[in-house]
Amino acid sequence: MSAPADPPTLRGLLVDYGGVLTTDVFVSFAEFCRTEGIDPDTVRRRFRADPGSRELLAELECGRIAEADFEQRFAEQLGVEAPGLIERLFRGARAEEAMFTAVRAARAAGVRTGLISNSWGNRGYDRGLLPELFDGVVISGDVGIRKPDPRMYELGAEAIGLKPDACAYVDDLPGNLKPARVLGMTTIHHRSAHETIAELEGLLDVPLR
Repeated sequence: MSAPADPPTLRGLLVDYGGVLTTDVFVSFAEFCRTEGIDPDTVRRRFRADPGSRELLAELECGRIAEADFEQRFAEQLGVEAPGLIERLFRGARAEEAMFTAVRAARAAGVRTGLISNSWGNRGYDRGLLPELFDGVVISGDVGIRKPDPRMYELGAEAIGLKPDACAYVDDLPGNLKPARVLGMTTIHHRSAHETIAELEGLLDVPLR
């Protein structure tokens, strides 16, 4: 009987943006709600339980509606002013510098790095910075599909020239991890930079701090 095959060596690191390379976006949404004088859980509840709000977000993330259209329609659902709504929603989210350092360190060590992100229009990314961090970038509004569509993860692996089972994928939303696992990716549920970086160092066998 032949020996079992060794598991594939992880040679790629794919990460989400909001909530991984930034602080928790749901904390930012709650801060927005408090500033606007509405229940702090309003935005989270809308996106988790209201079909109309979920569909509206999907349209935005797939690039099928303009940011201004989303802002007007979602503002009406929330009972707040529309101008600048997206910026106000994310005002409390800050760059997670330790994760940026980890991605840079992984790439410097020879790990292929990539971004797989559901976008809220084009204003949330520093497009000049992305090539410094990533060998490949897949943004939902650019490709017309969104996570958890399995094709997003396939495109992510293709963008960095690897098969899915050679990649680790990091996301803060458990629902976005399942399709990656089905494709063979090693997944990490991001809860904190400290925990994620420690896990990645073990998986990739490279220092990331």
